[in-house]
Amino acid sequence: MKAVGYRHSLPIDDPASLEDLELPAPTPGSRDLLVRVKAVSVNPVDTKIRKNVAPEAGQAKVLGWDAVGTVEAVGASVTGFKAGDRVFYAGSIIRPGANSELHVVDERIAALAPRSLDDAQAAALPLTTITAYELLFDRLRVPKNGGAGQTLLIVGGAGGVGSILIQLARQLTQLRVVATASRAETRAWCLSLGAHAVVDHSKPLAAELRDAGIGEVDMVASLTETARHYAQIIESLRPQGQLAVIDDAPVLDAMPLKGKSISLHWELMFTRSKFETADMARQGELLAEVAALVDAGRIRTTANAGFGTINAANLRKAHALIESGKAQGKVVLAGFDA
Repeated sequence: MKAVGYRHSLPIDDPASLEDLELPAPTPGSRDLLVRVKAVSVNPVDTKIRKNVAPEAGQAKVLGWDAVGTVEAVGASVTGFKAGDRVFYAGSIIRPGANSELHVVDERIAALAPRSLDDAQAAALPLTTITAYELLFDRLRVPKNGGAGQTLLIVGGAGGVGSILIQLARQLTQLRVVATASRAETRAWCLSLGAHAVVDHSKPLAAELRDAGIGEVDMVASLTETARHYAQIIESLRPQGQLAVIDDAPVLDAMPLKGKSISLHWELMFTRSKFETADMARQGELLAEVAALVDAGRIRTTANAGFGTINAANLRKAHALIESGKAQGKVVLAGFDA
């Protein structure tokens, strides 16, 4: 089967950083779906692993943790899907990625794809949707339809996770949603997704919030450059507020949180699948819930850039955009070259 992967961790401008490959087709395990991949999207985790995780000697590593495709076969213990089903999912960090014509995924972390979206549009959603949903409801523990009178600040509102988190918070809670963005186009993007207000994270956040008439906030979802904004985040949070983090700060000292009794929460959407937790199936369930919201017209795709078919050259361009820090929404690719 066709696939895209790498054999050495290299800068993305090196043609060997991602290569077109021919690999054996995978075999589904007992609870797996064998999926013919139709579209994928690219996330920061793809670039981080490519740069920092060297494959075993002589082996190729395939990336990609967002996919839409059609089920070709199911494992012996699968109960929720059948051949021909169109599914979407984010996969597992401890298994090969989905930048391949055929891919296997545990049925518990997959769901039927939204009917109202094409393959590329749907591929933009799984990983960031799971991250945003878990952050909002499992980490910050905002009740469904709750949060009235409280404010959520989303640092990095125009990125992949921020773009879906704004929508989930607006559609499923009563929170006031404030996003950060530093360019005119990203500000407009956040407002179009439903943010009540947008402040500029290239300036001191606490002052930006005060100038906007918002003042202190109850909770912060820090999605990017947490180390850079950390002091301002703490200043902006109310006493006994909550901070949820997803990015990889080199060091994150919890001691400055003590004075305000701020609680710190980590979110990694791969935790459930990596450890096969007892509630692993919640990821499939929440994806099904969001697919229904999409088909009802309440949530829209966050796809914002199409990079053509799934091949090494196009994926290198997508990785380069992600690494530039200027991606808005999600980057998607669809179909394999004939």
